[in-house]
Amino acid sequence: MTTFVLVHGAWGGSYGFRAVRGPLREAGHEVFTPSLTGIGERAHLASPQVSLTTHVTDVVNTILYEDLEDIVLLGYSYGGMVVTGTLAYVAERVAHLVYLDAFLPADGESLNDLAGAGYGIGAIGPGGEWLVPPLARALHNPVEAEWFTARRSPHPVGCFTEPVRLSKPLEDYPFTRTYVKATDEPRPEPGGRPSPFWRAADRARTDPAWRYREIDTDHMIPVNRPAELAALLLELT
Repeated sequence: MTTFVLVHGAWGGSYGFRAVRGPLREAGHEVFTPSLTGIGERAHLASPQVSLTTHVTDVVNTILYEDLEDIVLLGYSYGGMVVTGTLAYVAERVAHLVYLDAFLPADGESLNDLAGAGYGIGAIGPGGEWLVPPLARALHNPVEAEWFTARRSPHPVGCFTEPVRLSKPLEDYPFTRTYVKATDEPRPEPGGRPSPFWRAADRARTDPAWRYREIDTDHMIPVNRPAELAALLLELT
C-alpha cells in the first residue's frame, strides 16, 4: 500500500482531486488531499496574514498528525511551491516527490519570481488588494466547468510573494522525483518570457536525477484527465 498526499493549486481546493482519489483508493492505497487555508473549502479563513508558510504548515501538519511515512507527495501548479517548502520539516517521510505541471522553485524564489506575475505585497485596503482573483481556466466538460468555476476562490497574495526555503537542491535529497507536464499548454513565442512550467519540464527531462512524464491535455490535469493521472501515479509507485 502507498500513501499519497496530493496538494492542490491556487484558487482551488481539495475537491479538485475528487475524481483522482477514487481510483487510487480502489487500488488499495491511502489518499490525503489537504485543503489549504483561505481557499477552497477553507475560504472562510482568508486573511492578509495567510502566506506560503501557512500552506506549508497545512500540509506538514497533515503528515505529522496522521503520522504518514514513505509518502508520495504531489504538488499541483502552485502546490509545487508548497510541497517544496514542506521538505524542511518532513523530507525524511517522503519516498517520492511529484510536481504536476507545477512551479519548481529554488531556495529564495517566490511564485512572483518564477511567473513574473507582479502581484503586490499584500497592501490592505478597502478594495481587498490582498486577494488575487482567480485566473480563467478552460475545462473540457461544460457541466464540470460550471461546477468548478463556482468553487474557485480569490487567493491571499502573501502566498505568491513569500519566497520558499530549501536547505539544499532537490536532487540532493534521497527520495525520487518526477515532473509531469501538460503538453497541450503552449510554449511561449520566441523572445517571450519562458513559461515556468515548461522551464521546469525542460530541467527534469534533461536531468538523470528526475523522472519525466507527459499528459496530453492543458494545465487542468486533475479535472480534464483524472483517470490518466491516477494511472500515471499508480505506475510511478
